[in-house]
Amino acid sequence: MNRLPATVSAVAAGDGLALIDVVTEGVACTAMLVGEPEPARRHPPGSAVTLLFKEQEVALAKELGGALSVRNRLPCRVVALHQGALLTRVELRFGPHALAALITTRSAQRLELTPGDAVEALIKSNEMTLLND
Repeated sequence: MNRLPATVSAVAAGDGLALIDVVTEGVACTAMLVGEPEPARRHPPGSAVTLLFKEQEVALAKELGGALSVRNRLPCRVVALHQGALLTRVELRFGPHALAALITTRSAQRLELTPGDAVEALIKSNEMTLLND
């Protein structure tokens, strides 16, 4: 499980959903929470939280251009690759934080990933979970 410290910057709620905007290492991200009855009370702006997301929920992109609907785009460096027959675990560095992505080996080969490569880790808002610190 990936973990990043963050600070809540804004809360929007409606239709049984909440979008919690946070900032981590100067990068804006969003977590979508379902069924949160009072999101602004639980995660008020300015509060410290931890972003959690699974390795298998991280997509990687090299030289990404254009607009995307994915709100969470973390600029990272590839640290190491652990290649299996079907899956590859990619160790990443986001600022001072270690992250990991689990992608197919075919995708890792197609991207020609090597240690030192600049990539963007992409995580959909509904895959982010928040813990209060």
